[in-house]
Amino acid sequence: MTFEPAAAPADWSRREWLAYADRLLDGARRWASPSFARITPPGAEGGYGHAVDGLEGFARTFLLAGFRIAGERGQGVDDLIDSYTRGIVAGVDPSSRDRWVRLDEHAQAKVEAASLALILDMTRPWIWDRLDQVTKERVVDYLSPVVGDTTYPTTNWLWFRVVVQTFLRSVGGPWSAQDIADDLALHDSLARADGWISDGFERSFDHYVGWALHLYPILWSRMQGAAELAGGRTATDVAALDRFLLDAAALVGADGSPLVQGRSLIYRFAAAAPFWAGIIAEVPSSSPGLLRHAANRVVGHFAHRGIPAADGILSMGWHREWRRLAQSYSGPASPYWAVKGLLGISLPADHPVWTAPAEPLPVEETDSIRRVGAAGWIVSGTRADGVVRVVNHGTDHAAAGTLVGDSPLYARLGYSTAAAPLADGRAWREPLEQSVALVDAAGRATHRAAMTLLGAEIADGVGIAASTAHAHWIDPAATQTRHGSGITGDVEVAGDLTVLSLVRGPWEVRMSRVDRLAAGQDAAALRLRIGGWALADDDAPRKTTEDDVARAATGSLVSGIRPLTPGGVVAVATRSDASPLGAHTAVPVVEHPVAVGEWVATIVALDGAAAGDLSVAAIELDELAARVTWPDGVATASRLHPLPAAYAAVR
Repeated sequence: MTFEPAAAPADWSRREWLAYADRLLDGARRWASPSFARITPPGAEGGYGHAVDGLEGFARTFLLAGFRIAGERGQGVDDLIDSYTRGIVAGVDPSSRDRWVRLDEHAQAKVEAASLALILDMTRPWIWDRLDQVTKERVVDYLSPVVGDTTYPTTNWLWFRVVVQTFLRSVGGPWSAQDIADDLALHDSLARADGWISDGFERSFDHYVGWALHLYPILWSRMQGAAELAGGRTATDVAALDRFLLDAAALVGADGSPLVQGRSLIYRFAAAAPFWAGIIAEVPSSSPGLLRHAANRVVGHFAHRGIPAADGILSMGWHREWRRLAQSYSGPASPYWAVKGLLGISLPADHPVWTAPAEPLPVEETDSIRRVGAAGWIVSGTRADGVVRVVNHGTDHAAAGTLVGDSPLYARLGYSTAAAPLADGRAWREPLEQSVALVDAAGRATHRAAMTLLGAEIADGVGIAASTAHAHWIDPAATQTRHGSGITGDVEVAGDLTVLSLVRGPWEVRMSRVDRLAAGQDAAALRLRIGGWALADDDAPRKTTEDDVARAATGSLVSGIRPLTPGGVVAVATRSDASPLGAHTAVPVVEHPVAVGEWVATIVALDGAAAGDLSVAAIELDELAARVTWPDGVATASRLHPLPAAYAAVR
């Protein structure tokens, strides 16, 4: 879809939120089995099979039904109560043809069990309390395999075990104090600076930070009996959420687009969930009006682009159906985790959030530049076009010291609310957009994961971040598991690369240096390729290469690149069916001959407001500072000594 900066629609009333929720529920419920225990929207069977697909459909829409029921305090929603109660009765009946896949039969049931437990607690007076005793016992039996199960991944899954055991404890079922203590300790071990949390022990920073690792602690703390288990930790969890939300709000574009980065993007407006969590937790640093507005912008971004489609079904994709954006195991009901973004409808009509004055997102008010230290990000938002950009030197969904493929969803140098990484099969094998790579005679491009973050800071209005990497080629293994990490295979090391970014407004001055080549590598047989922002549309983006500037454009959005040091040759690379944002993609690139030990400087732009002329840009570099003349004519000097490894490379 072509990018055009425009005023976003007015915020929804609560009635409009409910209407959108009901549309989603009505679209999904049409595909329920006769017993209502399984909901299986149309589409290709997921990688885990038809039975898991049906369980996902029930559990994930049960989240939304539960929010709806709780928000109405059980009044006027009898059809939802009756339908989902029937589904529970059949789902836990071992003799039912629609019985649910058990937790000890398939791991995916452990994920869905958390939604079941959370909503059974949230709607306790209207569903659980009215179940017959046999069904209650069967629910307990269905959930009980969670106790003592040590096979849960050490990721956000920890909360699935905590939530289920907390519910079991509240209804007299089995539970383990040690399990819960272990899981809470694991959560704390994943905490990073400024309220950020890594989704596991790799450098995994993405939307799961908000829609899982911050959401569940807040909802769990309100479950029956959770206060006795929390041991006073809730204030700490709320403080972490409070700080995280300051960054999260700054990562939303003025048009409501979340950052197009990280796995599970088919969950779309689940990215609104942490804003509602902040309202529920009554965080002190962000007003309810800002948080509701942020949630509305995110959900509205998709609603106003035809999501869900006319049939009321959430497809796998972003602005359109695009199956490649999903994981290999995703089924037709998987996208319904998006409903976490509608958590706000669980707040009743008399909650003060519904009358709180809306307050603008950071990018709607002013240009801003900020640092997310844990992720190694510099975040730049520009008011004129409403675009938020991230320059990334610390996130790659990889473990330090490993040599794996670059995940397009994590390891690229840049992400944005207006541009998406390429995500077809070729993109996993060959970094192109937002990359610095050594390219050999066969056209193979090197990967940088797992790179080493050298530092990230803001100084005098300019963002500075840098990283080094053992650049390497990968001959992919025949079988790959796509859970977010890059490809694996046979590795050939090419050499060491250092990249340093200076960020201001819509621009990045990217300094790249080949520090050394591995034994046996010939500089004359290699090229250094710097890739800019990828722009995609269903119509082919406009392309130009003139005056040493390569550009691609869709609507008013322009991706540009220009070499600032001699020897660069510009071009625009094209790809087909490689982006969730459109059928045709264009990427401006610069290629240089390889000169070991010499800096190559490039200016990279993503601009939706014609902010300046790239031909004006220039750089002067010495041992202490980089003096940049930016496309708008402003000159800055950035000291490099806070980044010691990069400074040493300059010397």
